[in-house]
Amino acid sequence: MTLNFEAEVSVPFDFDAESLAGEVINFTLEHEDFPYEPEVNLTLVDNEGIHAINKEFREIDRPTDVLSFPMLSYENAGDFSKLEDDYDDNFNPDTGEIMLGDIVISVDKVLEQAESYGHTTKREYAFLIVHSMLHLFGYDHMTPEEAAVMEAKQKQILDEMNITR
Repeated sequence: MTLNFEAEVSVPFDFDAESLAGEVINFTLEHEDFPYEPEVNLTLVDNEGIHAINKEFREIDRPTDVLSFPMLSYENAGDFSKLEDDYDDNFNPDTGEIMLGDIVISVDKVLEQAESYGHTTKREYAFLIVHSMLHLFGYDHMTPEEAAVMEAKQKQILDEMNITR
């Protein structure tokens, strides 16, 4: 796996953000039986940075905690069987890795939400990565049924990693 990690802001976490991201991404890949070596881009920004991205790409004029930009299309969430059909579009010709997509996380929101929810910044950061990885696998939470599937997967992954509230 290639993790292209960039912190555009100071990251005041009491853990190594890049190392934990790699662990969480790898665990999520294994948990979901993702069959390819992937490339994932993760960028850490502040509220101002994510606000600008949210406004530009989603036309929502406020900061958010995490944005996911999947590079792959799925007929069904978590069904990886058709990804090779678009080999030229899905795989990096230089590395042979499949390009999953981009994750953008607001460091400010990680800190705010960890305090608000009463858990560690490590747990909040890991949660946002798992949440975003599931989006990169085609999952969503637009309906109650979709949300229930996604929430169960998030909880199971974090519990199995022993990153709990």
